[in-house]
Amino acid sequence: MATLRQLEYLAAVVDTGSFTRAAEQLHVTQPALSHQVRALEASLGGPLLERLPRAVRLTPLGRAVLPHARAVLADAGRLHAAARRASGLAEAELEVATVHSVALGILPPVLRAWRARHPGVRIRLREYPHAELLRAATAAGRADLAVGPLPDDWDGPVRELGVEEFALVLPPDDPLAGAPGGTLPLAALADRDWVHYAPGHGLAEVLDAACARAGFTPRAAVRTEQTSAAPALAAAGLGPTLAPATILPPTLDAAVLRPDPPIRRTLTAYTRTRPDRLTTAFTDLLAARVRLGG
Repeated sequence: MATLRQLEYLAAVVDTGSFTRAAEQLHVTQPALSHQVRALEASLGGPLLERLPRAVRLTPLGRAVLPHARAVLADAGRLHAAARRASGLAEAELEVATVHSVALGILPPVLRAWRARHPGVRIRLREYPHAELLRAATAAGRADLAVGPLPDDWDGPVRELGVEEFALVLPPDDPLAGAPGGTLPLAALADRDWVHYAPGHGLAEVLDAACARAGFTPRAAVRTEQTSAAPALAAAGLGPTLAPATILPPTLDAAVLRPDPPIRRTLTAYTRTRPDRLTTAFTDLLAARVRLGG
């Protein structure tokens, strides 16, 4: 049966790309590391790594095994952390994964309140550009808690936090800045060049889908990978953009309008397994502090 040590050795070889560098990182001899990897391969019924002259490469079996190995290692790390928290032997650490827009617009006041209440608990924040990457990382055991859009087909506990509203951002002197009631149909911007998000960014899909429902495909004047840059670029006159209302700074010199019909997404907090007391406490604070629609 595979051991934690063997799984750790496998992950180190993959991460470093070399048996030699992995052995140095783990402070073991290369023969000892190689022996443990071979033993792991024997227990799993086939080679996990292809030994090349100057590198190593995962075999198909290795590619299938590696995500599970990482999840087991992450769970083992959290098991020890939970034991230390329960015994009071060490300060705790909570790993929170999220998407960029939530890290920017929602989490800062929550983290400030958490720090005031629990100064001995460190937060390790992992940020992802797309909700699917967040889901995959959480499924692989890379975080104690995920905060982001409602995941599809999630088997673990999910807690809804509320509904996130999106806003249209235009320069303050735009002819449509004074739209009646502060609302504007997206179709009114069909002939514009947009401030868009980079391919692979989750908000790019939100913008494309919203424009498709309005009957057009947005032309990109510029694409940005930085969530916070889109409203600033729109305010500077490069084109309209669509962004979560929570990320818009109060000092933004721009016209901020509500799309008609509204564009919303449900935000959640979710875990792979039943959360421990520390994770539950953070989720409770998050739910109490986040100001979202119902």
